[in-house]
Amino acid sequence: MSDPIIDREEVSSLDRDATIPEVESSSEIEGHGSLDRKDDRVSSENEGRLHKRRSEYNPGTEYSNFPGGGNGERSIGKLCVSRTEIGRGSNGTIVVEGSYEGRAVAVKRMVLGHHEIAYNEIRNLMESDKHPNIVRYYGMEQNDDFMFLALEHAVCSLDDLIQAYSDSPINSFNNPALVGYKKKLDSIRVRMQDVELWRADGHPSPLLLNLMRGVVLGLVHLHNLRLIHRDLRPQNVLITENRSLVSSLVAQLSDMGITKCLPEDKFSLESPATGCGSLGWQAPEQLLHEHQTRAMDMFNLGLVLFFCITRGRHPFGKLLERSINIENNKKDLFWVEFIPEAHDLISRLLEWDYKLRPKASEVLCHPFFWNSEMRLSFFRDTSDRIQLEAERAPNSDLLNELESKAPLVFGKNWDDKIEPIFLANILKSNRRCNCSHLRDLLQVVRNKRSHYIEIPEEVQVLALCVELLIISVAASVTFHILDHANFWQELLGPVPEDCYNYFTKRFPRLLIESYGVVSQFCKEEEGFRKYFDSNAFCT
Repeated sequence: MSDPIIDREEVSSLDRDATIPEVESSSEIEGHGSLDRKDDRVSSENEGRLHKRRSEYNPGTEYSNFPGGGNGERSIGKLCVSRTEIGRGSNGTIVVEGSYEGRAVAVKRMVLGHHEIAYNEIRNLMESDKHPNIVRYYGMEQNDDFMFLALEHAVCSLDDLIQAYSDSPINSFNNPALVGYKKKLDSIRVRMQDVELWRADGHPSPLLLNLMRGVVLGLVHLHNLRLIHRDLRPQNVLITENRSLVSSLVAQLSDMGITKCLPEDKFSLESPATGCGSLGWQAPEQLLHEHQTRAMDMFNLGLVLFFCITRGRHPFGKLLERSINIENNKKDLFWVEFIPEAHDLISRLLEWDYKLRPKASEVLCHPFFWNSEMRLSFFRDTSDRIQLEAERAPNSDLLNELESKAPLVFGKNWDDKIEPIFLANILKSNRRCNCSHLRDLLQVVRNKRSHYIEIPEEVQVLALCVELLIISVAASVTFHILDHANFWQELLGPVPEDCYNYFTKRFPRLLIESYGVVSQFCKEEEGFRKYFDSNAFCT
């Protein structure tokens, strides 16, 4: 194996710091068009100029080629610009620490010759930055050579955050070219010691879900303004702190220099997609120079969500394989299969045909972002609707479609996945229960959720003692009643979180398959509109 080759993409103009370079051997670089699951966790910043050593750029160092020379800070109008460099971008763009009217900011210094890009970014930011998930623009100054944009200061990028907390090989790599970046990751972990991005079971934590949802909210806002970001990737999502919020970390979309506004009454830009986006983070229509629509951003959103959930992986493989794999629709979603809701959503977002991708507002409604209470509520409403259907039209298309999903949810029967004592309780209360029917499983979830909430705790305990006594005698099993006084609480857990987890661990596809059927047959009904109304999810 030859020495590893470090390659990285030009750092985004709003990157808080240097980002992880992808490490590939020369033998790996030769291959194209294949997908390798060994370890494709890489930073979104790894694309671009090949064989460029990371040591060329060290974040946090002083910028020596500062206009005007001298040491310390320099005042330019309302801006006070330091020498501490925190990011680089294309066309000579550099981001440094600074302050604007006494407020700590990130100063984006752009070559005056590229003023059209700068003015475009300013226009887009001024239109959209009143939203909490869009980076804040404070002001602009310029001199004879440069324009200086004062932007909200961020802790790091989403890319940095994921890499810092993942088990990526970068965290144990001993390449001198990575020293600066490893220090950056270490500083993030020190600053955010209490941050948890993934649960023990591999699912995203509430914090990470909130950050991903913030990205979607930012896109909803841009798309409502008829703006297409055109370069959405983890590097261009900044993480800021807001101590007034329950979740102090906030995701904000940034780098709006190539963002375009759709003409009125048009759904695509008049010019085809050329020269926009970043290598490995482009939709098929961008690579094929076809029409530019909001759907380009939705494809990139799918890549970003996959990156977050899988701790830095890419669904289209390694760096040099990605573009050809995207063109050929050759993706690997293996790493999200254990979360059916995530797999369903990302599959839709990564549709090769842009017309089939969901809108940003529709993504907000997807069950992937529902909390446990809403999921249990959906099971309740679905079960009630299905029972009503069974009474009035037992052979309807709705019921047949639902039962066709049963093999995907539990195989032949669902009773073998339930504890015997729980099953005995179910069958005692509903002797007509059919363990091969999906609708009866939904009713079990619905009843246990509802009854558990409605019955006072002391009655639950008393009823439980009686139930256990009867079951123990009938089964000739000795139960210590007092030891099982809180049996249902221990078995199901508190409502809603653990109660939902009890069922989803045993039937992981129950929610997404039920949702698909309801979406097909019932989404316009009054009782289900709250699950599909994007306005209810935009707060």
